Amino acid sequence: MDAGLNRCPLQEHFLPRKNSKENLDRFIPNRSAMDFDYAHFALTEGRKGKDQVEAVSSPSREAYRKQLAETMNLNRTRILAFRNKPQAPVELLPSGHSTSLHQQSKSVKPRRYIPQSSERTLDAPDIVDDFYLNLLDWGSANVLAIALGHTVYLWDASSGSTSELVTIDEEKGPVTSINWAPDGRHVAVGLNNSEVQLWDSASNRQLRTLKGGHQSRVGSLAWNNHILTTGGMDGQIINNDVRIRSPIVETYRGHTQEVCGLKWSGSGQQLASGGNDNVVHIWDRSVASSNSTTQWLHRLEEHTSAVKALAWCPFQANLLATGGGGGDRTIKFWNSHTGACLNSVDTGSQVCSLLWSKNERELLSSHGFTQNQLTLWKYPSMVKMAELTGHTSRVLYMAQSPDGCTVASAAGDETLRFWNVFGVPETAKKAAPKAAHEPFSNVNRIR
Repeated sequence: MDAGLNRCPLQEHFLPRKNSKENLDRFIPNRSAMDFDYAHFALTEGRKGKDQVEAVSSPSREAYRKQLAETMNLNRTRILAFRNKPQAPVELLPSGHSTSLHQQSKSVKPRRYIPQSSERTLDAPDIVDDFYLNLLDWGSANVLAIALGHTVYLWDASSGSTSELVTIDEEKGPVTSINWAPDGRHVAVGLNNSEVQLWDSASNRQLRTLKGGHQSRVGSLAWNNHILTTGGMDGQIINNDVRIRSPIVETYRGHTQEVCGLKWSGSGQQLASGGNDNVVHIWDRSVASSNSTTQWLHRLEEHTSAVKALAWCPFQANLLATGGGGGDRTIKFWNSHTGACLNSVDTGSQVCSLLWSKNERELLSSHGFTQNQLTLWKYPSMVKMAELTGHTSRVLYMAQSPDGCTVASAAGDETLRFWNVFGVPETAKKAAPKAAHEPFSNVNRIR
């Protein structure tokens, strides 16, 4: 706690780096533009001749020497060349073919520049270094929520301002999970004592507390419109309808240990859950039962370590990516309709989190020992496009900005880093955003 007293949460850790592709503080010579033979001559024999000329020089002889040097291209003064102009292009094909070639080259997409360092770093003192928790989320209103110990902070990405939402009592905390509702205004906060609090971020007001469903801490949360799904250390998964007085509407039982990952598919019909029992379940909303325990659609047991990292593909509805912990280290891809494993990739280190790009066919993974890196993969080839390093401890939590371009990562090193990893969309979407279903019909949504 002493570190928290000395360091202000969510303040700049250091000055942000300049966003530039060029390294302007050093010069790199171009070997192809150098003349090493002439350089050797100038340093040895050339100097002798120059001394002799200077000794018996006359104005007319000096003028003749300069003209001869220009003619013979001997008046070069630079040995190292830092830039050389490219040669003029040679037209190898008739002019009739040049337009088609030009059109072809325009259709080839240029390789995107991916900055190798974080754009910004904020202090995150007292963040809980626990693989099974989910302490970071970025809402649709462009506000980032992060739990540091017993306190939930909100960082407005538009203005850079920080506010405190709530500090949980010692006997109830620390905070073990956090998740924004689709409206970007309401946020769910899971606690160590098995309770879940619902907060209105606009008014900093607690709306209600969900309790009685779980027997131990709630480490994972996932919204599906007005349904808040909670996963506990007791292995239970509960669907809570936050609009009604008795919120528990379904219970999913299948995990024998802590549920550390929960994600609803884009359609809201399928739920993926990952647990410390190394199992992934896929549940179907259409067969959920309120009066009895719901049976899973698929039980996936190929991982050999805890599964926290889950991500539904935004461009292929039935594609689920999962990542295994330190004893597994693989990213696996599943067909959620059939339950078939489509691919498995060994990443070499603990997989803590997964995020799909909203704009490209790319997947970002965050890792633990040994590099504590973020890795960007091209899908489906799974070729590494970039490895982003900077964190000095395992990168437990990742969240994506609403526009899909920026990723925030938080690690046990008590820093929150922002990466411009997914680039800028080709066409800025100027259309009005889709109206999200409101979890609370009697509360107005902030824009």
